[in-house]
Amino acid sequence: MTRILDRYIFREITMTWLGVTMVLLLILLTNQFARVLGDVAKGKLPKDAAFDVIGLSAAQYLTVLVPIGLFLSIMLALGRLYRDSEMPAMMACRVGPSGIYRPLMWLLVPLALGVAWLSIEGAPRALTAIDRIGAEARREADLASIEPGRFTMFGPDQAVIYGERVTADGDMEKVFMQRQVADGRVELVIADRGEQVESEDQDTRLLVLHNGRRYEGVPGTTRFRVVEFAEHGIPYQLPSLNPPDPRPRAMPFSQLMNSGELAHIAEMQWRLGIPLSTIILALLAVPLSKSRPRAGRYGRLGIGLLVFIIYLNMLTAAKAWIEQAAVSPLLGLWWVHGCVLLFTLTLLAIQNGWHRRIWR
Repeated sequence: MTRILDRYIFREITMTWLGVTMVLLLILLTNQFARVLGDVAKGKLPKDAAFDVIGLSAAQYLTVLVPIGLFLSIMLALGRLYRDSEMPAMMACRVGPSGIYRPLMWLLVPLALGVAWLSIEGAPRALTAIDRIGAEARREADLASIEPGRFTMFGPDQAVIYGERVTADGDMEKVFMQRQVADGRVELVIADRGEQVESEDQDTRLLVLHNGRRYEGVPGTTRFRVVEFAEHGIPYQLPSLNPPDPRPRAMPFSQLMNSGELAHIAEMQWRLGIPLSTIILALLAVPLSKSRPRAGRYGRLGIGLLVFIIYLNMLTAAKAWIEQAAVSPLLGLWWVHGCVLLFTLTLLAIQNGWHRRIWR
């Protein structure tokens, strides 16, 4: 009998978790797909990297979706059992909290281990890979990515460039370019044709303009230098593939552990707290889902979502307080997890009458 009930509860929670997680992931990936298509259209990403970015984004989303998906699925699955009077019947057969948590652990343990790997290693690697794809796209950006007849920001110095027409080879015709140079001076160039040329330095390229005129000076003054040219090469530096100071979210976990900066400590505790919060939320969902027979299936879901939002906001605030040195790193995020865990144990004690046994 016990094994049958364990398999039944496990199946109900697992199927609900798969459905909830897939729906939430699909919603997020649909939104991400629209952004990626926009970046591809603007030339910020290569076309063949679109699905790579979406796949890597899914790894990041799962670090959040697994905990909330498990939390909601437990509340929905157990809420249905309470509504249909199946849970009271199980309790009449001496199924207590251990009879619910035992099959839940079959799902919780592998999910907690998986989300621990994602938060500590997987998601940062995915974020680094996305940044690298974007950097490679910026390095490979050429004049063919510029839309003819429109003013476009081009190159790392954010020059404004306009071409009346762009050929299939990437050459521009009737070119207008304006960029800021040193000492507040502005350089304005008008040319019949422009092309992009590789240089000996792999981190530098040349924008070569033909048959044009260059105006250089300070706006608001009459001192301008005018130069006519047959060919004029403008070098510009390509963005680096490996930024010198990666964001804390993209840093390897070992580097965070060896750092004493508050932002890095906060990020390390945040990553460690994700699998911990997955376990705490799963434990909390069981007492929160308890309701009367024939009550609405979603009656307790609003309370659960409110508790989750408060939990998440407290973690976000605590992380910001660490970064601002308002809270000691020793206290860090752990006090938030401790408060929610204490709240969970209190609910379990009240619902199961443990507090009466303690005070006897």
